[in-house]
Amino acid sequence: MVFFSEPLGIPSLRVLAQKLLELLFDHEVDQEPLLFHVFSNAGVMLYRHVLELLHTRQRFCHLRVVGTIFDSGPGDSNLVGALRALAAVLQRRPAALRLLLLGAFALVAVLFHVLLAPLTALFYTHFYDRLLNAASRWPELYLYSRADRVVLAKDVERMVEARLAHRVCVRSVDFKSSAHVSHLRDFPAHYTSLCINFMRSCIHGGGPSPPPSPQPQD
Repeated sequence: MVFFSEPLGIPSLRVLAQKLLELLFDHEVDQEPLLFHVFSNAGVMLYRHVLELLHTRQRFCHLRVVGTIFDSGPGDSNLVGALRALAAVLQRRPAALRLLLLGAFALVAVLFHVLLAPLTALFYTHFYDRLLNAASRWPELYLYSRADRVVLAKDVERMVEARLAHRVCVRSVDFKSSAHVSHLRDFPAHYTSLCINFMRSCIHGGGPSPPPSPQPQD
């Protein structure tokens, strides 16, 4: 769904997004403050549908979201990065199957951007463009790295600038040396501190204070 359906404008993750929100009612935590922790573009694709449901479905409109943490995302269209992500997902599959799926994905991506993008744009907005102008106004924390080879740092920074322009309380931290979704692994204490402090500030109603720059660990 992440690598084929969503890029083609088929909102297949919308069903999963609805099930995720319904779990809040199943576990009777729908009255509690909610903080989303979103990982990579796959998580962002799902989060995009969560946002739309929060603003369009009566059952979900009263849910109290207090903030969102983005880890290694969101990234704009990046074929090389997407291929690296797919290769990581398929690394335990047979080599022939990996090559087949990688080739199919590359072909679909090229055809989509060359031939189908103008058509799908008429009824489906790319998740990155949707988040640039999202209606949500709760605080956001972006955790990324210039060493990320899947999601480019410049894409995250452009998102931060756009959200600030919409008067959203935004903070970002560039871990500089950690790989894609590896910031917690490389900087466990600092990463945890950032997330906990952000969560506390969101729950208590204030925006997140500017986080310090991460320090490399030996």
